Amino acid sequence: MLTKDELPECPVATTVRLIGNKWKMLIIRDLLSAPQRFSDLLKSIPISNKVLADNLRALEEDGLVLREVFSEVPPRVVYSLSELGNSLRPIWDALEAWGTEYKNSL
Repeated sequence: MLTKDELPECPVATTVRLIGNKWKMLIIRDLLSAPQRFSDLLKSIPISNKVLADNLRALEEDGLVLREVFSEVPPRVVYSLSELGNSLRPIWDALEAWGTEYKNSL
């Protein structure tokens, strides 16, 4: 997790730094609907294994995503949003509403 000194002073810039790349936004979109396995995320997002793993790791380090490993053979890993990650829901709803309104205005 980043320290306060590592984050931009602007709160909007902080948010964009945490969730602003296209892959993180698509991962969060999918996890807002339900916890997902790695393979499910791969099916939904046109992304390589490495890039997905890197972005999930970054979201986990920032405290937005939880990774649960089940001791099974083969191992099962499920990703979900943390409480902090779930607090993005109102922001997500606002972005979705704005995007819909914009598309309808064209």
